[in-house]
Amino acid sequence: MDRISVNSQIHFGKPFIAGTRITVQNVLELLNEGLSFKEIIQDYYPDLQVDDIRACIKYAIALIASEEICLISA
Repeated sequence: MDRISVNSQIHFGKPFIAGTRITVQNVLELLNEGLSFKEIIQDYYPDLQVDDIRACIKYAIALIASEEICLISA
């Protein structure tokens, strides 16, 4: 997770790839559109590395894994 940073002064505190201003959300949205890691790097963010994209996925998984779910009976 050392590749992902959060700073309230950058993108309103949204997580981003350390050393860049590229948000995790932006990368995940491109993956959701079906782009490959190679396409994301070549066409959108040439400064990224494959490990940066993997870190975005790991961050999203960790966020969901730590989410507390409270079920309410109807």
